[in-house]
Amino acid sequence: MADASGGPEDISAEQADATIRSRQYVGLLIVVAVIGVLVSLAAWCFLEGVYQLQQELFTHLPHALGYQHGPPKWWYLLVLVVGSFLVALALWRLPGSDKHIPAKGLSADPTPPINLPGILLAGFATIGFGLVLGPEVPLIALGGGLAVLMISLARRDAPPQALTVIAAAGAFSALSFIFTSPVIAAVILIEATGLGGPKLRVVLLPGLLAAGIGTLVSLGIGSISGLSTSAYALGPLSLQSLGRPQPGEFGWTIGLAIVVAVVTFVVMRGGMFTYRFVSRRWLLVLLPLIGLIIAGLAIGFSQATGKGVNYVLFDGQNQLPGLVTQAGAWSLGTVALLILCKGLAYLLSLGSFRGGPTFPALFLGAAGGVMASHLPGFPESAGVAVGMGAAVVAVLRLPLSAVVLATLLTTHAGTGVEPLIIVGVVVAYVVTLLLSWRRPDTVSVAATTAPSPPPSPRPAPEPEPVGVS
Repeated sequence: MADASGGPEDISAEQADATIRSRQYVGLLIVVAVIGVLVSLAAWCFLEGVYQLQQELFTHLPHALGYQHGPPKWWYLLVLVVGSFLVALALWRLPGSDKHIPAKGLSADPTPPINLPGILLAGFATIGFGLVLGPEVPLIALGGGLAVLMISLARRDAPPQALTVIAAAGAFSALSFIFTSPVIAAVILIEATGLGGPKLRVVLLPGLLAAGIGTLVSLGIGSISGLSTSAYALGPLSLQSLGRPQPGEFGWTIGLAIVVAVVTFVVMRGGMFTYRFVSRRWLLVLLPLIGLIIAGLAIGFSQATGKGVNYVLFDGQNQLPGLVTQAGAWSLGTVALLILCKGLAYLLSLGSFRGGPTFPALFLGAAGGVMASHLPGFPESAGVAVGMGAAVVAVLRLPLSAVVLATLLTTHAGTGVEPLIIVGVVVAYVVTLLLSWRRPDTVSVAATTAPSPPPSPRPAPEPEPVGVS
């Protein structure tokens, strides 16, 4: 991703301060505030549309057809095949929908506005029809692409620096909507884009402003519209409060983090294999077939355990609170089968469909924590917190984001889980890097024996505002 200043060179601290003090930057903040509101409304429309589509497909329509106690099992086969076919059409015909591959992790690259229809349609069909991916990637693309589109239409001569800052602010706003927290959105996007140094200040202030506005809109949109955002906004989980962590809990934390990292690595590699296998030439055939397999996994889990198919389908966001609060009613074998079926469905979705990888990883990490809580001396709250943090860092490879996300989702467990989360995230991150390590290519002898001469020193430039006008 291009750096925040829009140019190839870093800026000095004096230049960053001069930029922030400039009149153009203050005007940029006002523009970002307006765009933050509009992007938040667009994000709400996308998420509300997904929620209403799920309600129609899996509740209202079956009820209208006479299925008073929920849809029959074959219904899920039909719905997922249709949704997979729609995703295949979007990938086949619309530009940009073949970008942001979920198996490659979270992408924060700027999205050209022309690619928005394909990305949004593919994401809408994926999430709305119950396939196993989340909404964060379409929201990031929506926020950044829509912000650039609006400022480009309003001012065609906008400099690249301003477009970069505004695109980042739009992504901040959209992502904060689903987490109802500007902190999570800011940390994830800062770490994902690699922003740092003085230029971070230039992008961070508009981004935080837009993220704060996005959170305010997400909190207030329900009272204005009469529709609740709780159906698609993830909040803290109901967990038992823990005291000071014990030495044995750290031992179980390390073991759980290693297992979660290894399993997640296998799932992500399987997702990349699926992506390479699914050829553009056969999208209209292979994607419906994969949708059929995912529906079969959900039905098989339901038939074997008596639990709902929803635990395997969808991104797991709505099912996560129920899994945690009712963990005592789940047998060890049921949780293991859930991880197997959900993990396979997640693996297939990562390489075939379009959406975000974060929420299914959170769900699977929490399920792993519930399973690990059967170990002696390892409380359920600690297992869930460590499992979620380890799974997120293994998927996104963003350790700070994983710590912040797992900590904020487990605030009801108290501060006792925080050291365990940090240790679990660090261990899982290191294990993931070790598993992903490849021996670098051999460097040629000429390259090692004939180093290029050092560049001649240049005088430091006078501090001046970086162009954001």
